[in-house]
Amino acid sequence: MAGYYNNILETIGNTPLVKLNKIVKEVPATVLAKVETTNPGNSVKDRMALKMVEDAEKAGLLKPGGTIIECTSGNTGMGIAIAAVVKGYKCIFTTTDKQSKEKVDILRAVGAEVIVCPTNVGPEDPRSYYSVAERLSKEIPNSFWCNQYDNLSNRLAHYESTGPEIWEQTEGKITHFVVGVGTGGTISGVGRYLKEQNPNIKIWGIDPYGSVFKKYHETGEFDEKEIYPYVTEGIGEDILPKNVDFEIIDHFEKVTDKDAAIGTRELARQEGIMVGNSAGSAIMGVKQLASELKEDDLVVVLFHDHGSRYVGKMFNDEWMRERGFLEDELKVKDLIAKKDNSDFFTLKSSQTVKEALQFMKEHDLSQLPLVDEAGKIVGAITETLVLSCLLENPMSNSERPLSEIMCAPFPLVDLELSVKKVGGYFNHKTPAVIAIDKAGIPHIITKYDMIQTIG
Repeated sequence: MAGYYNNILETIGNTPLVKLNKIVKEVPATVLAKVETTNPGNSVKDRMALKMVEDAEKAGLLKPGGTIIECTSGNTGMGIAIAAVVKGYKCIFTTTDKQSKEKVDILRAVGAEVIVCPTNVGPEDPRSYYSVAERLSKEIPNSFWCNQYDNLSNRLAHYESTGPEIWEQTEGKITHFVVGVGTGGTISGVGRYLKEQNPNIKIWGIDPYGSVFKKYHETGEFDEKEIYPYVTEGIGEDILPKNVDFEIIDHFEKVTDKDAAIGTRELARQEGIMVGNSAGSAIMGVKQLASELKEDDLVVVLFHDHGSRYVGKMFNDEWMRERGFLEDELKVKDLIAKKDNSDFFTLKSSQTVKEALQFMKEHDLSQLPLVDEAGKIVGAITETLVLSCLLENPMSNSERPLSEIMCAPFPLVDLELSVKKVGGYFNHKTPAVIAIDKAGIPHIITKYDMIQTIG
């Protein structure tokens, strides 16, 4: 039968290529996302995890009943754990305390032992997740340390699978490949394959601030002063992994933690693509490099993993605010809720200027929407219009219908519009806007309301 797979490992690869639209509207090129979340472990790391395990088996380094040890930010561990479940191995993973709780919980859910190590220590420190993994591999009999950073099966997996898939899916039209760089396996393996097909293809790596890659690539200097803690997960390093082939990479682009987090949320809200933090970093890198791209360019940006691993972080408003990544922007609905008086006064356009003057004095109003006999808003008046009309000819103009002097209706704005953007509507002709709440009740918002709220 051809309708099923023999095990979950056979479903790794053949991930979709999806065109991005809203989030890259200012980028002149066509931008496609290689969405790796359809792998069984929901990340690109499934590819190299399986490759490392199978190559270790072939080399006799991993024997039946053995224990696989790895230092991981979560995704490689998940790929290894899935392979271990199918093949019958035990797993011990070391990770850092900056990784999301969801990643640790998922690893434990598939039977792995997880040891959480401090982030803010050097790689040579015996407490680092590198050092702990290496030590365990020496202490535990019949164990194998994958060491994804220096194990060249990592980049070979992408040379053999990810690169050929991208080349075939784009029919060889790809001009740029963009991806966040951590171990270096993805960018180096894919980059090598693509450049073998077309040496003109540009390979761009995304690097968080606090990582050593960009400066080392440009100067050949490993500068420890470049190393400091950062929030972005899964990419950037404080070491130089053997899997990073710097000759393949044409450019490294730095992206801030804040922009990476915002980009991650925007991908979900603007494209409906729920992916992780490194994807947010990568797409913001593409936007930063927009001036380097042309209309006929075809950019492929790889999205590493699924957003479900970051629901307590980048997709959590409180977490974002604590780090200053999310500005508490007031919206129209917030302004309405803060108003002391929610009365919505109107006059009929058939009423007179004299009646309007009296009504506005009685209720201390500077502007009023006007409605027709059916109650539909058809215009507006302001105290300036009324006074100008009466001063011109007090006797005859006082009985004029408001329809003869009214201005256009005040603009209708959405409840979700930011108060900052509402300010752009106001000018000498437009002293107010109108919003309709969810119950269908209209509210007028004036310059005075804005001042009161902001104050």
